[in-house]
Amino acid sequence: MEEPGRKRVILFIINPISGIGKQKNIEELIGDNIDASSYEYQVKFTKGPGHGTELAKEAVASGVDVVVAIGGDGTVNEIGQALVGSSTALGIIPTGSGNGLARHLKIPFQFKKAIEVINRCKIRKIDTATINDQVFLSIAGVGYDAFVAKKFADAPKRGFFSYFRIVSNEYSQYLPKKYILEVDGKIIKRKALTITFANSNQFGNNTSIDPNAKLDDGLIDVCIVRRIPLLLVPFYVPMLFTKTFHKTQYIEIIRAKKAVVTRKKGKTIHLDGDPSQTGKVLKMRVNPLSLNIIVP
Repeated sequence: MEEPGRKRVILFIINPISGIGKQKNIEELIGDNIDASSYEYQVKFTKGPGHGTELAKEAVASGVDVVVAIGGDGTVNEIGQALVGSSTALGIIPTGSGNGLARHLKIPFQFKKAIEVINRCKIRKIDTATINDQVFLSIAGVGYDAFVAKKFADAPKRGFFSYFRIVSNEYSQYLPKKYILEVDGKIIKRKALTITFANSNQFGNNTSIDPNAKLDDGLIDVCIVRRIPLLLVPFYVPMLFTKTFHKTQYIEIIRAKKAVVTRKKGKTIHLDGDPSQTGKVLKMRVNPLSLNIIVP
C-alpha cells in the first residue's frame, strides 16, 4: 500500500438507509475533505441486504487499498467480512444506531473528523470470528439479544429509543433458555437470558457487559448472562453504561478460542446486531489478526 508515487485507491460504500439518516450529505463532505493528493476515491451506494459484501468483494479483487463502510454495525459487518484475510483495509464512518465497533476503536462520529482518520490511514490488525462460518467483527449473540435484534430489524423506526422500547416491552415475557456449552474443550450447562460472544467491549450505544474484551488477543469472551429479576432491572441497567455490569452476579465470562453452543431449537442469532437464522448447534471460532482496519 506504500508504493512511492502511487495514490491509494479508496472506495466509500454508503448505506443510504442506515441508522437515522445522518449520512445524507456525506458524498459532498467526502469530496470536500478527502486528501486528494493521497487518494483516488469512488463512492457507491448499497441497494439492499448483502450488496455491501458484493461491492467489497469486487473492490478486493480489483486491488482497492481501502474500503470505507458508511453506516452502522450491520453495514460494517457486510463490508468487513469481505475484507477478512485480504490486504485491503476497512475504514469506518459511523452513521448507525449502535456503532459498537466504531465506539470501541474511538472513531469520531463527526464526519469531518472521521474522514481525517481515513486520511491519516493508520492501520491496525484485529481479530474476527465466525459462528457457523458467518463472520462477525465486534459482537454476536444468541438468546434475548438476538430476539431483540430480530424485533429491531422489523421495527419501522431506527435509533436508540426504538431499540430501548423493544428491550423494555419484551423483557418481562422472554424466558431464559437452556444451553450446553463446550468452551475450549470444557463442557458446561447453563440456563441463560443470553449468551454473547464479545470481540470488542461495546454492546452498542456506549453500553458494555464486558469492558475488558480486546480486539487483538486471539480470544472471544463468551458472556453468559442470567436473567435479572424485573424489579431489580432499574438498578442494573445503569451499570451497562458505567461499564460495571461485569462485576455483578448475573454474568459469567469465559475467554475462548473456540466454543460450541447447543440449544433445543434452531432460531435467530445476531451478528454485529443484525439477525440471522441458524441451527441448534452454534460453532464459534476466532480468526486472529485477520482484518486490517483504520484507527485514530
